[in-house]
Amino acid sequence: MKIAFATQDLQRVDAHFGWAKNLAVYRISPEEYSFVEAIQFSGDLQEDGNEDKLAPKIEAIKDCAILYVAAIGGSAAARVVAHKIHPIKVNEPEAISEILARLQEVLKGAPPPWLRKALMKDVQRNCDFDEEGEAR
Repeated sequence: MKIAFATQDLQRVDAHFGWAKNLAVYRISPEEYSFVEAIQFSGDLQEDGNEDKLAPKIEAIKDCAILYVAAIGGSAAARVVAHKIHPIKVNEPEAISEILARLQEVLKGAPPPWLRKALMKDVQRNCDFDEEGEAR
């Protein structure tokens, strides 16, 4: 599963989604996590109401299941959720490595329903139907 983090310094979740200079992407499993890429953005990112700045960010993380942010606006959150990405707000700047370690522990146990659903983002669903349209 891939996870994105809104960050200014690539070390902590410390950025508003729309204003983030960087999105750090990691791949995580119960056994390990690894850095995938840092996606950088420039321009006037702090301009409120500029919905155009969101499209490239959402496109960049469209294959992520979770997005950690310091803050996210209502319309941005709706757009992220529409792409089946679960946004999570942290209350104060927090180290990405600590979040990943905690999430790994949850994955090793019994993940809550929202996380099980996020894990399914990578899994292609196949359903076999008979001639009457009933699932087999």
